[in-house]
Amino acid sequence: MKIVILDRKTFGNDISLEKFKEFGEVVIYDTTNADETKKRIKNAEIVITNKVVIDKNSMENSNIKLICIAATGMNNVDLEYAKEKNIEVKNVKGYATGTVPQLTLTFVLHFVQKLDYYKKYVEDKKWEKSDIFTHLDEPFYELKNKNWGIIGLGSIGTKVAEIASAFGCNVNYYSTSGKNNNTSYKQLTLEELLSTSDIISIHSPLNESTYNLINKTNLNTLKDGAILINVGRGGIINEQDLSEVLDGEKILFCGLDVLEIEPIEGNNPLNKIQNKHRLVITPHIAWASIEARNKIINKTFDNIQKFIV
Repeated sequence: MKIVILDRKTFGNDISLEKFKEFGEVVIYDTTNADETKKRIKNAEIVITNKVVIDKNSMENSNIKLICIAATGMNNVDLEYAKEKNIEVKNVKGYATGTVPQLTLTFVLHFVQKLDYYKKYVEDKKWEKSDIFTHLDEPFYELKNKNWGIIGLGSIGTKVAEIASAFGCNVNYYSTSGKNNNTSYKQLTLEELLSTSDIISIHSPLNESTYNLINKTNLNTLKDGAILINVGRGGIINEQDLSEVLDGEKILFCGLDVLEIEPIEGNNPLNKIQNKHRLVITPHIAWASIEARNKIINKTFDNIQKFIV
């Protein structure tokens, strides 16, 4: 069978794709632009995509039998048209429950421990000149007894809740779907969660009910000194509103691994904030530990194998 991989670069150069050759001819493209997709997949029987969009136009008059999405989200494929044309679509789940909580905690500890300040204090050789053994000018605190609010208590949110509980935090959650009734943690309204939490982490999907869920109105209800983390989806936080609050009188710290438009654009308002110590942005890496990326490849391989059998 002919397999076409559209965006190999998103898996990282340290991940091998050799095993797909067991199924036949494999054509690999590092990246694929929208105007290249149709031509590249036309004669393929199996297509593997991470984020490349495969729409109705791309699938028309093609030989495609299976589309493998090397991710959980399926909004980059026209599922309705694929069903109409008897093209099977498979995704992968459960690969990021170890790695996303890890970055979530890394963001939180970065701000709690004031690592930027203390690292710079030593690098600037100020510790060398100190007349005492320690330096405490930038106070930090323990996570124990802090209120940690989780937006989206799915598998990843639940793992974060377990980690937060292990640190002695009081864990509450807000269900974006309204359907989650987890009895292990207290469910709050969004307003209650935002106004009472010391730490807020977002682990929900992007949809009509979560787009711009966090905006100027409710950002201003957060506690002074609160930490806001988004490792869910870009677009859940209004970036213009966030930039204004970060540079306002309220003290807010924010860690973002996702943005509404990725990669970040030069004119993104978050690039222009003055209080840069209050914001850390990483380039959509929460999902991408080497273990998680290998799981994606292995589960995609399994999806193809089950389809062929």
